[in-house]
Formats: sequence, C-alpha cells, structure tokens
Amino acid sequence: MSKIFHLLRHELRTLFHSPSTYLALVLFLSMTGFFFYLTLLSLASEEQEQMPATLFFSLFWIPVLLIVPMLTMRSFAEERRQGTIETLLASPVRPLHLVAAKFLAAYLFYMLAWSLSLLYPAITAFVLDQPATTNLLFDKGSLLGGLLFIATSGTLFISIGIFTSSITRSQLVAGMLSFSALFMIIVGVAAVQMVEFNPGSSPLLSEALTTYFQVFDHFEDFSRGMVDTRPFVYYLSGSTAVLGLAVLAVESKR
Repeated sequence: MSKIFHLLRHELRTLFHSPSTYLALVLFLSMTGFFFYLTLLSLASEEQEQMPATLFFSLFWIPVLLIVPMLTMRSFAEERRQGTIETLLASPVRPLHLVAAKFLAAYLFYMLAWSLSLLYPAITAFVLDQPATTNLLFDKGSLLGGLLFIATSGTLFISIGIFTSSITRSQLVAGMLSFSALFMIIVGVAAVQMVEFNPGSSPLLSEALTTYFQVFDHFEDFSRGMVDTRPFVYYLSGSTAVLGLAVLAVESKR
C-alpha cells in the first residue's frame, strides 16, 4: 500500500501540473453549468415531475464522454512515448501498483469535478434565498442518488480510459478509443435495447441482459432511491476486470 500511496501522490502532482487537466475541468464546469441553467429554465417554464438534481444528473453522459478521455488518455500513452514507464517498472514497482495509482488519481479528480458542479445549486440557493427553492434544489434523495450513481459508474468509466491508454503510445488514439468504448457502453446499449427482439431468437441480446447493462436504467433507479446490488456488481466487477487487462497490457510491454 505504501508504494501505491507514493505513486498516487506523484500522479496527483503530475495531474494538477498538467494544463490539459485544467482545460478539461474548465470545459466540464462550463458544460455542467450550461446544463444546470437549462434545468432552471425547464423548471421555470413548466412544472416538472422530476427533482432538479435528477434533471441535472440525467445529462451525465455528455460530460463523461468529454472529461474521462481527457483525464486518462495521457496516463500510460505519455509514459510510453517519453520512455519513462520502463524506468518506473525497473524499480521495485509492479504494474499493479502503477495501474492502481493512475486509476485512483484520475478517479479522485473525476469526483472532484462533479463535486465542484454542486456549486451551481449552492449559488442559486444563496442568491434566491428562498427556503422552498433551497429544499427543492437540495432534495436529499435525488441528490444523494445521483452522486452515488456518478461515483459507482465512474469506476468503470475511468477504468476504460486507463485501459485504452495502456495499449497505445498515442494520446490521440487513447482518447478516441476511450470515447468510442464509453459511447458504446452508455449510448450503444440503450440503442440496442430500443430494438424489438423476438423472444428466444437472440439469447445474447435478450431484454434481461440489455436491461442489466443499461446505464440509463441504473441512473433512474438510483435517482428514485432504488439502490440495487446489481449495478454495484456490474460497475465494480467490470472496473476490476478492465483494470486487470490494463495490468496485463503494461506487464506485456515492460
């Protein structure tokens, strides 16, 4: 654990010293700020059945497709391009330690970015200074459910970005691979679920299977306070498997 901790400190320092990190953060906060503005407009124009936090977090997939590739594409690709990964692996550092440190650094920054986006409802509540509006913006069920979904699903999304960076020397290629994989998991599965299948004709694409992997269904469950074990198993086991592949990729090219 001490090796992972020291590597994590190094990765966080590198992450916060990179201009691309702050560019990703500015773009992310600009996008989430615009989405929160749209949420307020929709609430002002007509009465909504969903809470503001649910409406805001329902657009999670757009910022995810932006920030995850930007955060993770240089993690291993840049190390390979500069030749520094060989130096790291020549020391008493195992690929597992390196992958874990890079994953934790990117995941912590990912959660920091989402936490900063909560400043928008806080500023709105402060400016309006109306108890009813504050209670509406900070509804505990929808807010905690959305954050729990972001934190849980983020493990898989960040893992995919780390893996795609571990198999190439090009940041551009890593970013494109990460974007494509995330798009297929988030949007592609939802598109497949919309297709009508004949019962029993395609067991690999059955309705139960596509529902299990449907990210938007998971979000709806979390936002309604329906915390099931299946999404946790899916995201945590999926992230463990993908990180395992990243470890193998780093080990094979050391």
